[in-house]
Amino acid sequence: MIFPEPPKKGDKVGLIAPCSPVAPEEAAQSIAFLERRGYRVVAGASVSATPVNGYCAGCGDLRARDINEMFASPQIRAIFCLRGGDSGNHVLDKLNFDLVRTNPKVFMGYSDITNFHVAFNQRSQLITFHGPMVKSNMIRDFDAFTEASMEKALALGVTGTMDLDNPPGVPIQVLRPGKARGICAGGNLSLINSLMGTPNELDAKGKILFFEDVDEDTAHVDRFLHQLKYAGKFSEAAGVLIGDFANQSNQHDPAYLIGELMEDFFADYDKPVLMNIKSGHCVPMSTIPLGAVCTVDTAAGILRFSLE
Repeated sequence: MIFPEPPKKGDKVGLIAPCSPVAPEEAAQSIAFLERRGYRVVAGASVSATPVNGYCAGCGDLRARDINEMFASPQIRAIFCLRGGDSGNHVLDKLNFDLVRTNPKVFMGYSDITNFHVAFNQRSQLITFHGPMVKSNMIRDFDAFTEASMEKALALGVTGTMDLDNPPGVPIQVLRPGKARGICAGGNLSLINSLMGTPNELDAKGKILFFEDVDEDTAHVDRFLHQLKYAGKFSEAAGVLIGDFANQSNQHDPAYLIGELMEDFFADYDKPVLMNIKSGHCVPMSTIPLGAVCTVDTAAGILRFSLE
């Protein structure tokens, strides 16, 4: 796997809307935020594109062109996503994965950005970052913990290892004990499911599978989990990391939420499972380097990422 060099102050960085659109004032605020951090911002055409069908930041061709051109440019050192949303899958069949592999750079986001995490990890061998987005997080809720976690993940190429921490006072829960080691893969649970049966289906063999989601009913998550189970993803995986499930609900039984579902679903699982990892649609949030090697040792309290 390839770890990209993080951007420095004075570097050019790309800003894109690879999924859903943003308002002009949000785009302007996002550009100003990155400029205050010392970057020279190159805004892709998707940032100001006329929305298509209300939920797409321009057509798939336009958004793919943004990504391909930014990876091809030697001047651009990182690519930041404004937001997730919908329709990132419109872009996948138009990307040049060989170009991405030979021009590695930081690519960061979450939610619908899962489309790109899985594809870049598997088809370009690029380590990507399940971390904050500019419009969704940085211009509003960029707290000290979220910023420090992002910077720690970006520095993995220098430090060689990093322990993934939750915000102070928020414990990571051991759902199933054990030890495991493998490349960390995943992202948003519903997006992982939507990639099933496509050229970008997630390969879970020997990996530490991470997932999170937002605005989902317990019954929906139950269905997602069983689809992955029947597809062999949990039996193939070496372990599981369960991220944040924001705004969860159960219209049938409000007392039976995602935590209770996970306890039941993984009750007989013979591999380590950690839950309540604060990465996803939450504030504060941890940044996870997807594609890096993850070591889990529940007895020793270790959740560590490394490059080998």
